[in-house]
Amino acid sequence: MLLSILFGMVELTRMFEVQNLLNTAAREGARLAGMDREGLLQEGQSASDKLTSDIKSFLASNGIPRDSITVAIKDHENPDEDFDLDDPANDLKLFDVHVSVDLSEVSYMPVAPQEDFPLTGSITFRNGFATIAQ
Repeated sequence: MLLSILFGMVELTRMFEVQNLLNTAAREGARLAGMDREGLLQEGQSASDKLTSDIKSFLASNGIPRDSITVAIKDHENPDEDFDLDDPANDLKLFDVHVSVDLSEVSYMPVAPQEDFPLTGSITFRNGFATIAQ
């Protein structure tokens, strides 16, 4: 019985850790919207692509399989619509970043398909940036 409690505590701790990582990744990725993006983007790369890539890289560096991570950038006022960070019409508008990964991808123990569920993290940010004075 003690062993079952120990495994349960380890698994619960892992879920809390992943939940924190998802929220941290969403926040760190969304900070791109508040930065001057000049020189940060590769040729042909959109700010939304960079945000998604940065979030996946952060989580992958923390042991979460990159291919299992889902990132969605949504309009805060219309959550069903995607949000384009590069669209001038979206300047100073709020947007939501949602990051999720299935429990089965991060659990230390096997998860039955009927018991699998997504762990999610999200944040609301404003799409506006200020140039840093040099």
